Amino acid sequence: MPLPPLTPEQRTAALEKAAASRKERALVLAELKQGRRTLRELLESDSAIVRRTPVRNLLESLPGIGKVRAGQIMSELDIATSRRVQGLGARQRQLLLERFEAATA
Repeated sequence: MPLPPLTPEQRTAALEKAAASRKERALVLAELKQGRRTLRELLESDSAIVRRTPVRNLLESLPGIGKVRAGQIMSELDIATSRRVQGLGARQRQLLLERFEAATA
């Protein structure tokens, strides 16, 4: 089904909303990388921005985790590469927390 045509004002509003979402997501991931937020905080967050963040991006923002290691972790924990935080099951969340909280303890 094709998207309905947007007026220039609607298009501008949509672009501004998307830019604000990207900026907020980048801020959250930077805070995770710097240690100002924990993985537990983000996995338990009610923020729409965090819930829509791909798990892979979240893992890559953890200190010491790159693209390859994030992919390995996701396959070990049986998490699809396209999975977003809101789509994680209770078991997957628990496995992620156990893995990363044990590493920081």
